[in-house]
Amino acid sequence: MVASGLLGSNKMKVTSKNGKDIIKKYEGFRAAAYVCPAGVVTIGYGTTKINGNPVSENMKITTAEANVLLDEDLFIFEKHVNDLVKVDLTQNQFDALVSFVYNVGPGAFKKSTLLKKLNLEDYEGAANEFPRWNKANKKVLPGLTRRRATEKELFENGIS
Repeated sequence: MVASGLLGSNKMKVTSKNGKDIIKKYEGFRAAAYVCPAGVVTIGYGTTKINGNPVSENMKITTAEANVLLDEDLFIFEKHVNDLVKVDLTQNQFDALVSFVYNVGPGAFKKSTLLKKLNLEDYEGAANEFPRWNKANKKVLPGLTRRRATEKELFENGIS
């Protein structure tokens, strides 16, 4: 499954434009803070904390501010993926994992069967774990089902 385009494990990987676009597509942009289906106050492209503080329900931001917050958030989630994944990844695999961790959180990723399988070099088994993560508060959400299908496809083959 790991083919050409491997990223060296000794270099900090970053999300590509394609990966960032997938996150933006599935998070959507909201200028005003709102409560997401998981019950967390969110703004912009899924930002839940600004300067370490939770987003408050009365906040409003511009698209430009949301893009800055997304870049700051991505740095954090990229670090988690870089630190937790012990095997080589293609750019597409890395992007799929960052999108996944951006949505489910680093704690859930750290404990996941997806990560365990991946670190055992079971790339196919790891890919098959994405669809299992389509619920919020134990309820299947069609948007999460679509997101996981996109992440799985990106992880397996790459999409444009």
